[in-house]
Amino acid sequence: MNHGPLIFLGILFTFASAWCGLVLVPHQQLADLAPNVSEETGQSFPQARPGDAAQGARLYTSLGCVACHTQQVRPEDGGGDIARGWGSRRSVARDYLYDMPLQLGNQRLAPDLANYGERLGTNPPPYLHLYNPRAVTAGSFCSANPFLFTRRATNNTLSPDALRLRKGFEIEVGSELVPTREADQLVAYLRSLRFAVGLPEAPLKTAEETK
Repeated sequence: MNHGPLIFLGILFTFASAWCGLVLVPHQQLADLAPNVSEETGQSFPQARPGDAAQGARLYTSLGCVACHTQQVRPEDGGGDIARGWGSRRSVARDYLYDMPLQLGNQRLAPDLANYGERLGTNPPPYLHLYNPRAVTAGSFCSANPFLFTRRATNNTLSPDALRLRKGFEIEVGSELVPTREADQLVAYLRSLRFAVGLPEAPLKTAEETK
């Protein structure tokens, strides 16, 4: 007896079911998502990134940062991300409306960056880390990116935007390292990573709830 058609239909049904579960159903659930507009402030979230940050996102992708850094804060019952201060709430689909491609990450071998801009605050931007992570954290396995900086001569006085290198990482006397346009764009992207706005599906905790 020829079972070929039955086997073919079984395979077709298996692939169709998988496609519906992985593509069609998520599309129906997420297709109508739009930025949330706050009733109190009238501001919408998320917003598209400005030019430098958008260019920095492309550079972030090209450098393969997603291999070690995620951008997805797990819920409190799914890990310790919020307790570590990596985010003030869990990440949800709406957060990524303007991200293409998504930078969810492959493995978390380094801290999550979903809310890095909020954590950075008024601290110095991470230029030194981008140049050589070991110049900031001994033993770091993050890749160095010296090509994001330009070496130029100086009259023994560093310019305001030059890197302040610690002992063991100095360059020759009479030279300095300054960020390139690409480095500035990458920092602009990192500063734009902020998920500290409450959403209907992921509200922020009140002051009483955080006690």
